[in-house]
Amino acid sequence: MKQSASGGSLGHRLSWWLAIQTFIGLGLVCLAVYFVTAMTLAQRQDETLDQKTTMIRHLLSEARAAPDIDALRHQLNDFLAGHEELALQLRSPDGRTVYASSTAPPSPPPPVKQRVFEVASSMYFSRPASATLTLGTQEDASLLRRLGWTLTAAAIVGSLVVSVCGFWLVRLALVPVHQLVEQTRRLTASQLEKRLDGSAQPQELQPLIGQFNALLDRLHSAYRQMEGFNADVAHELNTPLATLISACELSLRKSREIGDMRDVLASNLEELRRMSGIVNDMLFLSQADRGAGARRVNVNSLAALAGEVIEFHEAAMQEATLTVEILGDAAGRFDARLLRRALSNLLGNATRYARTGSAVMVRIETRPGGEVSIAVHNTGPTIEPANLPRLFDRFYRVDPARAHADLNHGLGLSIVAAIARMHGGSVFAGSDQGITRIGLLLPPPQHPSDDTPGRNT
Repeated sequence: MKQSASGGSLGHRLSWWLAIQTFIGLGLVCLAVYFVTAMTLAQRQDETLDQKTTMIRHLLSEARAAPDIDALRHQLNDFLAGHEELALQLRSPDGRTVYASSTAPPSPPPPVKQRVFEVASSMYFSRPASATLTLGTQEDASLLRRLGWTLTAAAIVGSLVVSVCGFWLVRLALVPVHQLVEQTRRLTASQLEKRLDGSAQPQELQPLIGQFNALLDRLHSAYRQMEGFNADVAHELNTPLATLISACELSLRKSREIGDMRDVLASNLEELRRMSGIVNDMLFLSQADRGAGARRVNVNSLAALAGEVIEFHEAAMQEATLTVEILGDAAGRFDARLLRRALSNLLGNATRYARTGSAVMVRIETRPGGEVSIAVHNTGPTIEPANLPRLFDRFYRVDPARAHADLNHGLGLSIVAAIARMHGGSVFAGSDQGITRIGLLLPPPQHPSDDTPGRNT
């Protein structure tokens, strides 16, 4: 599979980020250990110098009454015995060196810490003397160097180990993704009924699998509809074409009177108009599928708009001995032309299937959220619940015998659904106890962008 140059490999990115974070984390821990150890050693060195300084002062203050400088040197040598890291110099007030240990500066070798302090006047000195105490820190410095190298090696080795394990764990964690890729690769147009198996997939991938399977459901439904579309179009256009061809052939076989020819032409014109209606409706649905929007204008009364449509259907309703009633009203910004067409299709559908002598009701209401519902109710045969979701499919008829096929080509309710989508709304249908309700739900425009002009046919 070709990878995007900008995206790269998810596994490589996760592995590298894990390696970098591991190195940074271990490095920070090692630095913290190093600096804490260094501070502890420095504190210990200062405490040693303070302790030794106090002891030297105490030793000089408790000297014997008779001033014996040799005895003092002997006491100081005994004090420093076993402390090779310490060196002491003692100077008299006039600057002479009274005592210097065998490891006096410049011994011990650097690095060193020195403490210069005054010794109070005593029997040895009439005035305060100066003492210099030196502590060699080379062992602590050597310990810090070894600790630094050890911690550095531990950080590097630990990062390498964690990175290698991270690479392996990331590859292991991405195995389900590769399995999904393999499943999707096996899907073809002839196998859209198959679904991704998410039983062995982690919880994080379940929403993705669910959405993908839902997409496959929609694709399968659309593909089946597309497969049946050619047959539906052929069936709808074949009858008028066959009628036209037969009429023309009969007219050409023998001479006819002008009146007969006019009847033939009138019949042919009726079939041509029916074909033209099918083609125009299909063009309208095609434009709606491509995202054409409604041209919203202020409509002050949907009831008045419904009344105009009812006047157009008045003759057909009188012939079917139907009465019409409008309940409710609403106002808003809608495409009046499209709503007239949708209401005309809904009323035409109700006229064809309503029981003779019954009443047809147009109900208009505004719901709490501001949505406007326009529904047409008629009394007639109850539609089975399994057929309700398909009422808005193209060329779908509840009657498999295609009753009223000469007047209805099965696109009316599909156009109603398209008009609802162009307004950003939806359609609904219900049927129980002989009452059928079919309508559309239109949301109110919330932004000026909702008034996007669209192409209407």
